Amino acid sequence: MSISETDLIHLRRAVAHAREAADSGDGPFGSVLVDADGVERFADRNREASTGDDTRHPEFEIARWAAAHLTREERAGATVYTSGEHCPMCSAAHAWVGLGRIVFAASSAQIAGWRAARGVAPSPVAALPISVIAPGVPTEGPVDELVDEVRVLIERSVGGR
Repeated sequence: MSISETDLIHLRRAVAHAREAADSGDGPFGSVLVDADGVERFADRNREASTGDDTRHPEFEIARWAAAHLTREERAGATVYTSGEHCPMCSAAHAWVGLGRIVFAASSAQIAGWRAARGVAPSPVAALPISVIAPGVPTEGPVDELVDEVRVLIERSVGGR
């Protein structure tokens, strides 16, 4: 895995959005879309609890935004940085709109394990790796420098995806 200092900067922004989501009572997930020139183009956080819509994942919002605002070439050259590995819904949306690389701080397996250890019921959707849903999308993660920070957010959260 080749995570650069620039990757870490963007990934820390995604984790900051996850913290904001948790502080607002939503599941602790955040994501940032960065174009090929390194410019942050869009960022969001989980909004499931606050909207009552369990599809309001930041990665899905990024896919929607990118489809509406970026060319196919721009989407292919972009990177999505996210606090937690995409769920199957978000992986599919990412692939369908043709976004590029994904860098995640914590894996879906780690997150499912942390939740199970806290007695949280499993998600209604299987925690499959991105590579199973969207095998052509390059991914990197988990990122050791941020795993513990995400674990703390997940463990203090009761809800989320």
